[in-house]
Parts: sequence; structure tokens; C-alpha cells
Amino acid sequence: MSDPAETLLARARAAGVMIATAESCTGGLVAGAITDVPGSSDIFDRGFVTYTNAAKTDMLGVSQATLATHGAVSEAVAREMADGALARSAAQLAVSITGIAGPGGSDAKPEGRVCFGVARSGRDTVTQTCDFGPLGRTNVRRRSVRQALHLLLEHL
Repeated sequence: MSDPAETLLARARAAGVMIATAESCTGGLVAGAITDVPGSSDIFDRGFVTYTNAAKTDMLGVSQATLATHGAVSEAVAREMADGALARSAAQLAVSITGIAGPGGSDAKPEGRVCFGVARSGRDTVTQTCDFGPLGRTNVRRRSVRQALHLLLEHL
């Protein structure tokens, strides 16, 4: 099994773990990658697509203060997104993604910067930032999906 989504399905099924996703810049592509695999309903509970700050707050409980202080593309927001997905689902493992797929960005938050969060029941939530560089919107999103699947596998 070289496909990370297939590997994730097999490992999550064996562990009895349900998964949720909270996505911004990937717009549901991680949930799509997981649900492309036959049998994914055994391990995939739900996905939240929270493209706007209002959606992050309404659907996941991300604090407006965190958004104002750190901005949507930050590990602080990724942490709250992952925690919110875990709290608002039947999952025991959740991944979040927020980033700048492009075009655009700034010196402080360049195109290709993506922040991830992974929340697991009974464990501390972890975050990570990847700077994929200005590869173009499609490539940044593809790399973000791969990274999210690998993070889920790491934390199973």
C-alpha cells in the first residue's frame, strides 16, 4: 500500500480510530483524498471546510482573539481548528490545515506557507508549519494534502 490514504484507512481501521478534517486552503481535498478510498466510511467521520475566518469561528470555535492576534495562517489557529474538529465530531483524531496556497502572500506570510494541527484524544495537540514555496496554487494544495495524510499516519 503506497497510497497514504489507503495506508491511513488500514491503520485507522486496525486501531479503531475515527478521523475528522478541518480545512481552509485545501478546501476539502484531504477529506476527498480519504473518501476516495473504498471503505473510508469505517474511519472518516466528517470534514469541516472553513475557508473564511467567520466559518472557522462558527464551525470550529476558533477564537476571534486568536485570529486577530496571529492571523488565519498561524499555528495558533491551526491548533484551535484541530481541537474544534475533534470536539465537534465523533473522531479521535483530527487534522487541520490553514495556509496561503497562492497567488499572493506577504513577506511575513509568503505564498506556500501552510500551518497544520493534529489533535488526538488524550494527547496534546501538535502543530507544524511548512513553507512549500511559491510553487503555484495547485502544487501547494497537493503538497498540503500529502503532508496532512502523513501527519495523520504519524499520530495514529
